[in-house]
Amino acid sequence: MNGPISLGLQGRIVLVTGGVRGVGAGISEVFAGQGATVVTCARRPVDGLPYEFHSCDVRDAEAIGGLVDTIVAEHGRLDVVVNNAGGSPYVLAADASPRFHQKVIELNLLGMLYMSVAANAVMQRQPEGGSIVSISSVSGRRPSPGTAAYGAAKAGVDSLTASLAVEWAPKVRVNAVVAGMVATEQVELFYGDSESQAAVAGTVPLGRLAQPAEIGWAAAFLASDLASYISGATIPVHGGGEPPSYLSASNANRT
Repeated sequence: MNGPISLGLQGRIVLVTGGVRGVGAGISEVFAGQGATVVTCARRPVDGLPYEFHSCDVRDAEAIGGLVDTIVAEHGRLDVVVNNAGGSPYVLAADASPRFHQKVIELNLLGMLYMSVAANAVMQRQPEGGSIVSISSVSGRRPSPGTAAYGAAKAGVDSLTASLAVEWAPKVRVNAVVAGMVATEQVELFYGDSESQAAVAGTVPLGRLAQPAEIGWAAAFLASDLASYISGATIPVHGGGEPPSYLSASNANRT
């Protein structure tokens, strides 16, 4: 899929949090295909991973600081961070414990903040600065029953993106990809069997779920010099979004 397209990322040092599975794996693949040196982190490694890996819980600010220091000591700099680590199981808000809600917010919002602060401290000292891209979600822009804390955290990611872009300019650009529904290796867990997946895909204007690499391409573009005047942006990558449910229920415009 990378083919002859070049975004000018050759030789860049790129950290992708949670870059070993799902959307994160797609992001890592795109950056690596563009000639970047990809470093990934997650709580647990994956066998056969073709990228440099470090165990790190992004909810732990001290561990993040150590990871960033290690990357800079090894590679001399840090050019791009993609805040991808996140997620949440389906639990209705009233049925979840306070500790559950806390962990979801820590993973999806505070982890992004901790990592961004640590990366910015390095990037501000670099002559060429750096770029931070966070993977947000449509769940932060519409009701998210069953993943309410996750949706609230992603809304926070969008807000932080705008604020940090102002605070850290002009050395560091900060942007976010607002991802829609993605067909990862866990697609059945989120969207059911193949029949259910087809029905879900049918609600998307483009008629399908995204592939992980399509989120990766958006992140890579935002990290590249081609997006040199884009900062503080939240770019939807959702296949056209989710048409309002009232349209399918109403007969007002049917002939």
